[in-house]
Amino acid sequence: MAPRPYWKGYLKLSLVTCPVTMSPATSESEKVRFHTLNRATGNRVVSQYVDSITGRPVKDENEAKGYARGENDYVILTDEDLDSVALDTVRTIDIEKFVPADSIGWTYLEKPHYLTPDDPVGQEAFSVIRDAMKASKVVGVSKLVVGRRERAVILEPRDEGIVLWTLRFGDEVRPEESYFEGIDPDCEKDALPLVEKLIKQRTKHWSPAMVTDPIQEALLVLIEDKKKTLKPRKAGKNNKPEAAPASNVINIMDALKKSVAAEKRAGR
Repeated sequence: MAPRPYWKGYLKLSLVTCPVTMSPATSESEKVRFHTLNRATGNRVVSQYVDSITGRPVKDENEAKGYARGENDYVILTDEDLDSVALDTVRTIDIEKFVPADSIGWTYLEKPHYLTPDDPVGQEAFSVIRDAMKASKVVGVSKLVVGRRERAVILEPRDEGIVLWTLRFGDEVRPEESYFEGIDPDCEKDALPLVEKLIKQRTKHWSPAMVTDPIQEALLVLIEDKKKTLKPRKAGKNNKPEAAPASNVINIMDALKKSVAAEKRAGR
């Protein structure tokens, strides 16, 4: 069962708009996680924010964001302050341009998400944008606010849906030349056929089973052995998914015709 989407908004290309939802394409829920316990009592240890001067715990309603402008001197920002600088990209993925699908280096790809239409009415617009990118062998470039930061994203058509990748900023990717420049570009020519033969022998179709974590598997076995000596606890109730909001979508053919006409008038 697919998890609940954590973002809902709109996918926009010129005058064509459709409601979409976005969900993480990866999960870390299967990882073995540990809680810190009090060994003497077996109780879980909890963390809380404490005033650095008074030493007293801070209530949730008194927590605030602060930007340091000097030693022990902060500019306090409320949730209302932060919301006031929200951009359109908080709710809309507006495809600004397209680039060849193979022109973005994998080192810029940060985290994948699945983008899907949010209601039956918007599926037609979503499918046209997806299939047009497939036919043109391009990916869409846009921006999206994630965690109060506007990130560059690309939209890659994949099967029936779209994979949205957040991108690392340019200054976050180190240039490969500074690492590879000292490597000899030539190889031993006589050894090349032998290595190619070895590669051919070991070449297989990709399978997720090729990437497993033996430490995680060993920990799970250990935990299962430990659980046999403990009484099982009752599982919590699952939360019910929220209903998707209703939305209106303009006629896709009219929007496409107007978009093409507008691009022609602009001389693009």
